[in-house]
Amino acid sequence: RISSATSLSSAIVNTRLQELVKLFKERTEKVKEKLTDPDVTSDEESPLASPAAAPVPPPGGEVEGDKPAGDDHYCEMLCCTFKYRPWLARLKSYQFPSSIDPLTNLMYVLWLFFVVMAWNWNCWLIPVRWAFPYQTPANIHCWLLVDYLCDLIYLLDIIVFQTRLQFVQGGDIITDKKAMKENYLRSQRFKMDVLCLLPLDFFYFKVGVNPLLRFPRCLKYLAFFEFNNRLEAILTKAYIYRVIRTTAYLLYSLHVNSCLYYWASAYEGLGSTSWVYDGEGNSYIRCYYWAVKTLITIGGLPDPKTLFEIIFQLLNYFTGVFAFSVMIGQMRDVVGAATAGQTYYRSCMDSTIKYMNFYKIPKTVQNRVKTWYEYTWHSQGMLDESELLVQLPDKMRLDIAIDVNYNIVSKVALFQGCDRQMIFDMLKRLRSVVYLPNDYVCKKGEIGREMYIIQAGQVQVLGGPDGKSVLVTLKAGSVFGEISLLAAGGGNRRTANVVAHGFANLFILEKKDLNEILVHYPESQKLLRKKAKKMLKSNNKPKDEKGGPEDQLIIPPKAETPKLFKAALAATGRMGGKGPLARLRWRLKELKEMQA
Repeated sequence: RISSATSLSSAIVNTRLQELVKLFKERTEKVKEKLTDPDVTSDEESPLASPAAAPVPPPGGEVEGDKPAGDDHYCEMLCCTFKYRPWLARLKSYQFPSSIDPLTNLMYVLWLFFVVMAWNWNCWLIPVRWAFPYQTPANIHCWLLVDYLCDLIYLLDIIVFQTRLQFVQGGDIITDKKAMKENYLRSQRFKMDVLCLLPLDFFYFKVGVNPLLRFPRCLKYLAFFEFNNRLEAILTKAYIYRVIRTTAYLLYSLHVNSCLYYWASAYEGLGSTSWVYDGEGNSYIRCYYWAVKTLITIGGLPDPKTLFEIIFQLLNYFTGVFAFSVMIGQMRDVVGAATAGQTYYRSCMDSTIKYMNFYKIPKTVQNRVKTWYEYTWHSQGMLDESELLVQLPDKMRLDIAIDVNYNIVSKVALFQGCDRQMIFDMLKRLRSVVYLPNDYVCKKGEIGREMYIIQAGQVQVLGGPDGKSVLVTLKAGSVFGEISLLAAGGGNRRTANVVAHGFANLFILEKKDLNEILVHYPESQKLLRKKAKKMLKSNNKPKDEKGGPEDQLIIPPKAETPKLFKAALAATGRMGGKGPLARLRWRLKELKEMQA
């Protein structure tokens, strides 16, 4: 009975000691984790709010915080209530900005659109109203109404918008109202704006409503070119707008030529010769047809008869050849700029194919090279992303790299807890590489000089006796090769074969780049070294570490006693205490002797 009671108490004490050791070990691990990664939140639960602290509702039965604000308005629709602000109140509360950024303000681009529309009205319709008999006393009020509406837009542009445009002086962005107004008054833009609004309309009372008196309105061409620059900056495919604009140039030159032809025909007399317009059919369409044949030099035109007709036709031919050649050259430049990337891709691919044919490279290799070119171009739109960012400043390259790659790199467990600025520096060193299906990313036994982060696609880790069994499939956001990158002293050899499963787009970080970065971040370097050692130990740990069931010990081995617990026991022993801690210390020594 005594032996059974002793063994029972020994088992109870043993169990209790193991529980205490386990608790101390868990707490020690949490403290280590907290010291390593300060961002780890505390395990202590937040105190719950006391029920007595809850706000007491007012006598009306509704909490004050739930009441709608006095300036909120509600609209009942079907079964729901929507909060809104009336459009009239919103319009009254709107304040026009005191300064406008002409480079990024979309409202200013929209306003330039209306200014350009008014400018186009004058440029296109002043020649028509002057040459063709389309302006009559019956419709003169409609023409004048639109004319003065365009003048109002011109005037608002001078008074409201141009005097509020920000500008750069000495590297500073000037937003002062007085400075912005003085800058505009001293500019060439102000002189042209005033010139285009010359009040020549007062001569209407003397010579009648002559559209040529509004010709100065066409001098507001600076707004047109500014609108082109601002619009191209916000369009994703600006070359389409450039093609449309170049086509409009050609159509406008034909439009002016048709007006001049009708004026020359009216000067000579409609139908007086075979060369002039005979006055039949739609006058504008027939004159425009003649202008197209003349400027494009199609031929088949009647010969001029009089001296005036001969001089007019000669000038027309010279102008047509010059204008048409300029338009064709500009159109070629626009299309060439739009397809510059495609042309570069084709030239690189043709040069590579020529090189492979010269050295008689096998067709299988040639086909893989062609596939790589096609997939890289269609997936990225370019062959090398780094070439696109070379001309940008370092800060802008970092901003782009953060927007493109930070979401992927921040999820990598290896870099969690590292300095944020170190990750930013690392983003600028990443290099994107595309692998074809069944391409070996790395082979077992190779010297590892880079780490891989999967941006898109999948890779397979191969192993087994034949080296072809799929051990694991890694997807986007996974990282591999980090052990070879961080290990030292001969531990930088690849431990497995990695093959691309389908097309895979990977980020590559080279070892020399990481070492150059870690020099400036010693704390992150220590953290990465610890993580690398821990990963290396877990990979080298034998599978039969726990042993089989036949070699179980009567008293299983325990984890090492925590230092804090040992210190408590030692303090109790020095004090000569005879309490529970002293008995535990004596029992622990007895268990160690039995285990030995």
